[in-house]
Amino acid sequence: MAIEATKDDTTTEVALTPLTARHLPGALKLSQDIRWPYRLQDWEFALAAGQGLALERHGRLIGTALWWCWGQSNANAGMIIVTESEQGRGHGARLFDALLEANRGRNVALCSTKEGLALYQRRGFVEVGTVFQHQADFDMALAAEGDGIRPATATDLAAIQDFDKHATGLDRAALLAALTASGRVTLIAQADGISGYSIARRFGRGTVIGPVAATTTEDAKRLILEQLAQLQGQFVRIDVPAEHGLSDWLHSLGLPRTDQVTAMVKGAQPTPDGAGRIYALASQSLG
Repeated sequence: MAIEATKDDTTTEVALTPLTARHLPGALKLSQDIRWPYRLQDWEFALAAGQGLALERHGRLIGTALWWCWGQSNANAGMIIVTESEQGRGHGARLFDALLEANRGRNVALCSTKEGLALYQRRGFVEVGTVFQHQADFDMALAAEGDGIRPATATDLAAIQDFDKHATGLDRAALLAALTASGRVTLIAQADGISGYSIARRFGRGTVIGPVAATTTEDAKRLILEQLAQLQGQFVRIDVPAEHGLSDWLHSLGLPRTDQVTAMVKGAQPTPDGAGRIYALASQSLG
């Protein structure tokens, strides 16, 4: 993508460029300024898994927008930030319009805060659900679940990728390879394959549990409990779609709901073609 420069209402040059590794320290500061708990490693992972745009004024990063492509037809968007001092000048719209142009022809999904809803609605996004954010220092002592749940090995990756594809309707093979390489992975083994998996990895203030995919709510709970059994005394976060009804259960475990965002899509929603469903997200950005 070529560098694009425009003049805003202060006649100061603002350039829109591809997001690269050199921008990431500035991106970390942007997220810290709005109290998003990303680490530099989280920015590095997100950029390695996808693509992004940077908005700079005289070399100073003032905005970011990232996306992750799932095959030719679908993408997720996220980590869309404009520094507070530059808000109200159309920078967010400019960033997002450039993101949409880069994904022309794809269905684009995202999770929106209250502040972003109006912008996304004006761009044709519709609400398709709610995602609840649960997090806390996890203090409950739990026994490992066992009973068909076991740690995944490298030879299980293809089965996990296939299960996820049927549970989401998306080709997320590359993302799953990266997530399994960086996290603790468990699965429910069956004679004819697997019926669920979970990943827990370092993220933000502690550990995030997700994605979690399973064929039943009870199996999803078992996979989550198996991960939680290893995390006593640690800060844990888990983002769950409201439709599956896990929020009250997580609260009963000592993981209260701390926030919620709106799931939105522009275009068609992907259609799962298997019995599995996603019960916890990898992150609000990645889905």
